[in-house]
Amino acid sequence: MMGVKKGGARKWAASAWGRFTWPLLLTTVLLCLGAVVVAGMFPGLLSAPKPVPSVPAWQTVPDQLSDVTSVAPLDAQAPVPVPAQVAKLLDATLKPDGAGSISGVVMDASTGQVLFDRDANANRIPASNMKLLTAVAALKALGPESRFTTRVLASENPSTVVLTGGGDVLLGSGASDPAAVLGRAGLASLAADTAAALTAAGVNGPITVQVDDSLFSGAVLNPAWSLDDVAAGETAPLFSLALNSGRYAPDVLTGPRPQDSAITTAQAFAGQLAAAGVAVSPGVERGKGLPAKVFAAAESATVSEQVDLMLESSDNFLAEALGRMTALASGQAGTYDGATAAVRQRLGELGIATDSMLLADVSGLALENQVTAHQFAEVVRAITSGPDPALRTALDGFPVAGLTGTLGDRYVDAGTSQGAGLVRAKTGTLNTVIALSGYVVDADGRLLVFSFIGNGLDPGAAGNKVAMDRSASVLAECGCQG
Repeated sequence: MMGVKKGGARKWAASAWGRFTWPLLLTTVLLCLGAVVVAGMFPGLLSAPKPVPSVPAWQTVPDQLSDVTSVAPLDAQAPVPVPAQVAKLLDATLKPDGAGSISGVVMDASTGQVLFDRDANANRIPASNMKLLTAVAALKALGPESRFTTRVLASENPSTVVLTGGGDVLLGSGASDPAAVLGRAGLASLAADTAAALTAAGVNGPITVQVDDSLFSGAVLNPAWSLDDVAAGETAPLFSLALNSGRYAPDVLTGPRPQDSAITTAQAFAGQLAAAGVAVSPGVERGKGLPAKVFAAAESATVSEQVDLMLESSDNFLAEALGRMTALASGQAGTYDGATAAVRQRLGELGIATDSMLLADVSGLALENQVTAHQFAEVVRAITSGPDPALRTALDGFPVAGLTGTLGDRYVDAGTSQGAGLVRAKTGTLNTVIALSGYVVDADGRLLVFSFIGNGLDPGAAGNKVAMDRSASVLAECGCQG
């Protein structure tokens, strides 16, 4: 490079860099842009897209919360639907799919005016709509804030403890969970408190565990139930204490259940007592404790919380336990007959006629139950609009159409989706029975209560649930002013 000036060398180098580097950079940029375009056009070339599940719009989380800071009360001046218009709509939707018939009634919640009546005073098998009767009876007899207490008592034998049932069939096997309904009272916490009490009392040596389930009396199985339903796990023999509402585990909702929930619970308690460091003799047995000496105690969820769980999940075992506790609080025997008598008694106190009712259980499994659609509508009206504020606590237990409980997988097609999130109702299903009773606010802001009951239906005919869901949905979108 001799003879080239220093400044000229710089210019040459810059010129050479430009001649050789800029084309290379331009090529690189173009290739990158091309890759982006190709990736945009054919994303599958880079990664296979994950399938997006189809979720109805009303089940998705909103992008932003509403600016509304409160819910306005219903307008008392909202117009009442014209009965002829309501009948026109329901006559077109409330039809059985095949055999059988569907009775029904729609009432204005505020005034009690009947807006639709199809055989509303005819006795029908109601299936799990029976739980609505149990709910109001339990709330009225026991009070929404009441709790049931499971105790561990001392025995006349100092080396024996007695697990004593107090009506809580929602015991959990672990530690008590104050935020839970099922498992609010836990056996692990009871065992830890018992172990501490035994140490404080200076009790040594192997401990024998007994169980006292004498709070409930009479037959443990209702003779009105089909043994096939019991074998299938629809319910189980009833005792005054149980784990997981009479199931082997909280997440096992089908299949066989423990046939002696009291002994099963006592065995689990003995295991927790051993885990707490207490020497425990093998085996458990029934016995009686000394009420004056309590080693440990644990309280259930409130009655209102249990009622809500019963309604939302349609829990037969829990319904029967609440029925027994209602019987005892009403001066009746803690039997199946005592439970039905107490339900009838409490409904009568609400002014609901019961003379025509035939009650064989309080969960709705029995085919011998006979209740009218009009009576169910009156019960729903007592919850939504009646004078007893204690009943209002049952409102949260009604499943929400398309969202929660036994209505969570319904109201998802075009014919019923207009009721999603608006209709709240208790379901009922047996082999030839479909029922739906609940409440809805119509398009004009009027609160309506309804009850639809189908009997003699073709088993498994899908159109029967659709007919009831569609009928409740048209009430939701009804202005019905002519």
